[in-house]
Amino acid sequence: MSEPVAFGDRLAAAFAAYGRLCVGIDPHAQLLESWGLPDSGEGVREFGLRVVDAAAGQIGIVKPQVSFYERHGAAGYAALERVFAEARDAGLIVIADAKRGDIGSTLAGYADAWLRPGSTLEADALTLNPYQGLATLAPVMERAAAVGKGVFVLAATSNPESGPVQTAELRQSSRAGRTIASAMVDGVDAWNRARPDASTRTLGDAGVVIGATVDLRGVGIDPDAYGETPGLPVLAPGFGHQGGDAAQLGELFGRLAAGAIVNESRSVLAAGPDEIGEAVRRRAGEVGSLGA
Repeated sequence: MSEPVAFGDRLAAAFAAYGRLCVGIDPHAQLLESWGLPDSGEGVREFGLRVVDAAAGQIGIVKPQVSFYERHGAAGYAALERVFAEARDAGLIVIADAKRGDIGSTLAGYADAWLRPGSTLEADALTLNPYQGLATLAPVMERAAAVGKGVFVLAATSNPESGPVQTAELRQSSRAGRTIASAMVDGVDAWNRARPDASTRTLGDAGVVIGATVDLRGVGIDPDAYGETPGLPVLAPGFGHQGGDAAQLGELFGRLAAGAIVNESRSVLAAGPDEIGEAVRRRAGEVGSLGA
C-alpha cells in the first residue's frame, strides 16, 4: 500500500493550482431562506452540494462549518457526510471546522470521526481547540500526519471576548512571558520543524487559525519571526464580509502569508444559487496566489 501524500504537500499543490481562496460552506438559516431552500437536513445538503459544484475545478479548498449541519441532528450529519464525500471526490481539500478539543481517549474518538480514512465523516483537516493545552493535541497531530491529514489549532480569533485569554501571558511554561496566542503559533511551528522530513517540505501538516482582522502584534505574534522550512499553514477566516482585505495579505501576515489560506464565506455565498459559480470564479481570480 502506497504512503499517503502529506497534507502540507497537498495544500501547497492546491495553492499552486488554484490559489489561496477557501470557500466556507456555512448554511445559515438566513442564507438557506435566500437560496430558496428549507431549513432542514435536506436544505443544508442541497446547499453544500451546490457550493461543492461551484468550487470544483475553480478553487482547491472548502471549509464546511459543522455546527450548521449538527443543529439538524442525524439528518444534518447525513447531509454533511454526503457533502464531504462529494467534495473529496471532486478533488477539493476539505477542512472540517468542528473546533474539537479534549484529552485522552475522548480526543482520540474525535480524531477517528473526522480524520480516519474510511470514516463517513472523513475530512482532510480538522480545526482543534487547544484550551486544555497544546500538548493534549500532540497525539492527534501525530495520527493525522501518519495518514496524510492536517490540523489547524486555534491561536488568535477576532471575537472581542477572546482578547483577554489570547493575550494572557504564560507563567509555568518553557515559553513563560509569551502570550497564549504566540505560544500556540510557536508550538505548532516547532512541531512541524521537528518532523523527520521537515527540511524537504514546503508546508507543514499542522497549522494555526488566525483571524484576518486580528492585530497580530497586538496579541503578541510577530508575523516576521516565522518562515523557516517547512512553512506554517494559516487558516485565516474573516476576509470579505467580516472586513479582511485579501489584497493586504502580506501586510497583515508578514512571513506567515506564505502559508495563508484566504477563507471567505458570506461574501461569496450571498451571490445565491444561480450566481455562486461565477462568484467563486471571480473571487478566486482576485485572490489568486497572494502572499506566495
